[in-house]
Amino acid sequence: MSIAFISHPACLRHQMGEGHPERPERLSAIEETLLASRLDRSVVRADAPEATRQQLLRVHDAAYIDQLERLSPAEGLTWIDPDTAMCPGTLRAALRAAGAGILATDLVIARKAEAAFCSVRPPGHHAERARAMGFCFFNNVAVAAAHALEHHRLRRVAIVDFDVHHGNGTEDIFRDDSRVLMVSTFQHPFYPGSGVEGRSERMVNVPLPAGAASDEFRAAVTREWLPALGRFQPEMIFVSAGFDAHRDDGMAMLRLVEADYAWVTQQVRTVAARYSAGRIVSMLEGGYDLGALARSVAAHLEHLTG
Repeated sequence: MSIAFISHPACLRHQMGEGHPERPERLSAIEETLLASRLDRSVVRADAPEATRQQLLRVHDAAYIDQLERLSPAEGLTWIDPDTAMCPGTLRAALRAAGAGILATDLVIARKAEAAFCSVRPPGHHAERARAMGFCFFNNVAVAAAHALEHHRLRRVAIVDFDVHHGNGTEDIFRDDSRVLMVSTFQHPFYPGSGVEGRSERMVNVPLPAGAASDEFRAAVTREWLPALGRFQPEMIFVSAGFDAHRDDGMAMLRLVEADYAWVTQQVRTVAARYSAGRIVSMLEGGYDLGALARSVAAHLEHLTG
């Protein structure tokens, strides 16, 4: 089996103004690198559907979904917070981004793909149950994980988050759900300022100081993530794949490199092979230096399956 590579042209039509780091060129850079490296030959492409209201309601409040629909502009930009805006194409893009995780989950559970990567935007892991923030509108990885739990009746799923920012939205949604384990690393102190309080056996957040590099990251994964995943024995693993902890990414101050993303992907794959029938769905989150992002995604894809 191969990797399902899920995206949609609508994800290119979300724009938040000239100079904004979360821009359509992120997906184009990934696409160009896949073609140049011939990785496109090892993936099976699929178009993301739009997530349905029922699927979104598993993790978001109805009033919040209604609010985004009302705020969606016919022209120009509507600012949700100082760095998060909606344009006329945003709502459709956000629905496709969330829908990508739904399709990915279905394909992997049906064994039509060994694993799946969703090359989508806007990202999602900052979106809380009733709040958009941090470039995020719907929590894509949470929508996918909830689909595995509610539609496919899995009993335990894990979410692995190596974005440079803490996935506050994912924690907000699943903090009290005993079926979900979240393990994460992130720079701290840093936006959004969460992740260091309320740690539990199912919310294994590991803050890293500015300047931390490969050794610190790999030690955190080995010391904290792997034992937690082993105890929890997830039936499926979801990845919030943010690549903005790369040393070339000017949005943050961690110093990871492509080899670290390859290594952590191998660790996740080993856990998935042992407990999860190999089932992995990975969803793009951050990563704003185009070259570093594209190279890191390529390293991630190369190691996502055997």
